[in-house]
Formats: sequence, C-alpha cells, structure tokens
Amino acid sequence: MHMADALLAPGVATTMYVCSGVAAACAVRKVRASEDTSKVPLMGVMGAFVFAAQMINFTIPGTGSSGHLCGGMLLAGLLGPSAAFLTMIGILLIQCLLFADGGVLALGANIWNMAFYGCFLGGGIIWRGILKNGFSRKKIILASILGSVITLQLGAFSVCLQTLASGITELPFRVFVGAMLPIHLAIGLVEGLITAAVLLFVYEARPELLDGYAAEQTGKRALSARGVVAILLAAACVIGGLLSQVASEHPDGLEWSVARVTGKEETETPDGQVYAKAEAFQEKTALLPDYTFKDVGEEDTRKAAWGTTVSGVAGGLLVMVCCAAGCYGLKRLKRRPAVAHG
Repeated sequence: MHMADALLAPGVATTMYVCSGVAAACAVRKVRASEDTSKVPLMGVMGAFVFAAQMINFTIPGTGSSGHLCGGMLLAGLLGPSAAFLTMIGILLIQCLLFADGGVLALGANIWNMAFYGCFLGGGIIWRGILKNGFSRKKIILASILGSVITLQLGAFSVCLQTLASGITELPFRVFVGAMLPIHLAIGLVEGLITAAVLLFVYEARPELLDGYAAEQTGKRALSARGVVAILLAAACVIGGLLSQVASEHPDGLEWSVARVTGKEETETPDGQVYAKAEAFQEKTALLPDYTFKDVGEEDTRKAAWGTTVSGVAGGLLVMVCCAAGCYGLKRLKRRPAVAHG
C-alpha cells in the first residue's frame, strides 16, 4: 500500500508529513522516557523481519491482486506502540530512499497509513484492550486478526481520502473506496494470521517479550530471549534472501485498485517542479530500485534474482542497524537538568 507521488498534491503531502511528524515526536518522547533497554536488539531484528516480510507479496485468489504484510500490528505486539512506530518509520524510509518503494512526497502519508494505525490503534488500543486481563492463545489470535483487519481498512480508506483531497487523479472517490476496502479486507485477514503465528511463537517461547505481559507471570520458557531473537533474525534472512524470489508478481492492493478504476496500470505523475525534484532526488538515492540492480533487462532473470536477494539481505541488515542504533541512541540521550534560579 505504498503510495506514489502521483496520487498526492503537494499540500496534502505536506499535511501528512506534519501529522506523521507530530506522532513521531510523541513516540520519541515516550521511548526516551523508558529506562528499559532490553528490547533494543528485538527492535532491530523485528525491523529486519518486517522489512523482509514486506518483500513477499502473496496472491489473493480469484482477484489478480496480491498483498503484503504492513507489520505495524506485529511490531506493536512485541515492542509497544511508540517503539513500533519508530521502527516502521525506519523501514518505510529505507524502502523509499534505497529501493524507490513509495514516493518521497508520499512518505508522510505512507507512514500514517501503514504505521500510525497499526502501531497506535492496533497495538495501543486493540492489543492492549483485549490482553489487559491476561494472555492466552485465543486472545492473541483475536487481537492479531481484529487489529490487522481494522487498521488496514483504516489505512486503505485514508489512501482514498488523501487522493480525494489531492484532486489530481481520475479516481472517483466512491468507486475507489469500493475497490480498495474489499481487497484490503482480504489482505488484512492474511496479515492477521501471519501476525498471530509470529506472536504465538513468541508467547510459547518467551512470553515476557510480548508487550504488556506481566513480569510476575512466571512459567517454563521454551527458549532464551537470545534464542528467540536469533530465530527471528534467521527467519528475516531466509525470507529476504530466499523466499523473496517466489513473491507474487500480481499488483498489490493499491495498484490493483487504481488499475481497476482507471484502466491504466500506472498513474502519470503531474507536471511541476516539486514532483520533478522529488523524482530526481529519489533516483540518486535508490541504489536498488524495485529491489534489484539498476538497468536490469527483463531477459536477464539471473541478475534480477541476485538483485532481489541482495536487496532482501542488505535492506534487512540496514533496517536492523538503523532501528537498533536509533532506539539505543534515543535512550542514551540525557535531558539537561533544570537550572535553579535564585
């Protein structure tokens, strides 16, 4: 559901940058206030895991469309809403700049649509609300599916609202909504199942890694915390380096909806200096556009495959380092003590 610049007017794009920036500032304040650094490694590893998982587009049967994990709900179930939101920003920023996945102007909107709802509504309200009186397998499954479905529907609807407010495309609002919400309902159900599977694994192996799990709830642990982190890291490497080769080639839910409404596979970017500068900037930063090497022809399948593998591994490692280092750096920052005046 990464929006392209062609869907947004500069004014709407700026507004969404401001909204996402305010949410990020609140998240930074909460992460800095926390004294717990035990989840910093998990933050980096889960960032890499979600990055890799987003490379796996799964086919939605009977539609000609595909979907991929957003990951906000999954991250929030492990890291808490604020740390999850900052992790998602790291993922989306690297996807935008290094891989040209989502537009530069649209980055603020993509953060809001794909991260804000999943982390703060899905994790902060739905996850914590369902699990506040104790954890169980059924509650984790319910929270994962319900949170993923609701937040993805809100994200899809926000895309339609932002496009409507921009007024620069041929997308009739009602028709666009009628295409976006049903396909993202199906995608949300699949995301909910994936989210539940990962969180259930952690629950069985090391439940105190889950957000909100009471420290006094003791019991047998199947794995050490390091063991869980190591397994998730290995899974990220396998998904990004190998399984990314078998991702669906069908357009994702947003691309499919746009094509269904307009009859065109791509929306043309409007003329204007702002769009031209954003495109030129992204061309310079995108070393692996579309998750492969630059200037790879359609006939050079082997080189393209290697490019995808390199993108999955290198991107995952970069996300892991950036997210973990950023979180640790925030926690290390000390506020200046107040100066007494007499």
